[in-house]
Amino acid sequence: MIYLASASPRRRELLAQVGVGFEVLPSNLNEMRARGETPHDYVLRVAGDKARHVAGVAAARGLPRHPVLGADTEVVVDGEILGKPRDRAHATAMLRALAGQTHTVLTGLCLVTVHGEHAAVCMSRVTMAPLSDGEIGRYVATGEADDKAGAYAIQGRAGAFIARLEGSYSGVMGLPLHELRELFGRAGLEWP
Repeated sequence: MIYLASASPRRRELLAQVGVGFEVLPSNLNEMRARGETPHDYVLRVAGDKARHVAGVAAARGLPRHPVLGADTEVVVDGEILGKPRDRAHATAMLRALAGQTHTVLTGLCLVTVHGEHAAVCMSRVTMAPLSDGEIGRYVATGEADDKAGAYAIQGRAGAFIARLEGSYSGVMGLPLHELRELFGRAGLEWP
């Protein structure tokens, strides 16, 4: 059993898919990039901040001392983090920038246990096919781009836009399962 420091439905689906027992305790932390912080360092720090925060909340509530998993996923173009769209016009602009291009998706993981912390970053390269304004408009109108890093969900309708993926599909979804399994091993936890 672990605490998941995230409200992400995709992360819940992936944990359930591989049989990891979990309880959701979202961190609700503001995620701000520090000046000069690389995208790699940013996702690691945010994942750790989320996990440590939830570990503190669980301890303050007197909850059982289960390991806590924090994660952060970001879409990166030319060294800049795109973040989540502010609104649908912003989502449209993001997708126009990604269409026909290759970008990086970074997911940082941090597993906090009573014995310490274990962290990893998964990097994937995603090439999106060229998209017409009509395709982008119809996709954004579905609402699927709302609240998604880079304004798309690879596991949803946008999967048809992905021409090439180098790396982890589950990592692009927000929880790289291979890296998570390795973290369990390093932490001395049994993988289901």
